[in-house]
Amino acid sequence: MAFIDYVDVAESEGVPDQDNILRIHGVHPRTMRLHYDLYRELMYAAGPLGRIQREMIALVVSARNHCHY
Repeated sequence: MAFIDYVDVAESEGVPDQDNILRIHGVHPRTMRLHYDLYRELMYAAGPLGRIQREMIALVVSARNHCHY
């Protein structure tokens, strides 16, 4: 498995979620904020799918891609 540097929680640029994928984006703070904003829009904005359905889709896609996150 590849190793990717990530920022310390203290360097999170005001992003309240501290999961590893966001911390990896923190190496380039602008991308961390953009990633977080996209995530919030996709998972929490009004739409035809509920929050649980969106999480289930994310889970299936991650499993299919052998993603550890």
